[in-house]
Amino acid sequence: MKKQIRTLTTLAIAVSVAMILSYIEFLLPPVFSAVPGIKLGLANVVVIFLLYRLGPLHAMGVSFVRVCLSALLFGTALTFAYSLAGAVLSFVTMLLLKKCRLFSTVGVSIAGGVMHNLGQILMAAVLLSTREILYYMAVLAVTGTLAGVFVGLLSALVIKRVPEIK
Repeated sequence: MKKQIRTLTTLAIAVSVAMILSYIEFLLPPVFSAVPGIKLGLANVVVIFLLYRLGPLHAMGVSFVRVCLSALLFGTALTFAYSLAGAVLSFVTMLLLKKCRLFSTVGVSIAGGVMHNLGQILMAAVLLSTREILYYMAVLAVTGTLAGVFVGLLSALVIKRVPEIK
């Protein structure tokens, strides 16, 4: 019973931290105003931390709750669709790469960042009924890689510094 309460408390704190990071990112001005949609993905630090520390089900649950709350508080129904598509593709990719044990936290994060962008672009192509938007992926692959490096380094630091949850 104590372990369940501790896990639930940890997950509640994780959702709170992820939401705070999402809000901070929402408040920041666009990285490149000429190129819309580029973000760091700071909340993914929490998801990666949970993926490595508590396992995939908890990480996926927190990711889903964060996507829902972020869309509700800071976005629209379209924001939800784009974010969910990106989060699902990103999470599945990170999970598979973590399980194969060939990649570091940074490598897993980079793949997650790029796949998040791909998920959003694929959703946009479906919703807008256009393939031309897929060309935008060239720019987003570069920015997703850079953001993935930053988030991966930060995630590795958090994993190293935060004690095990017993």
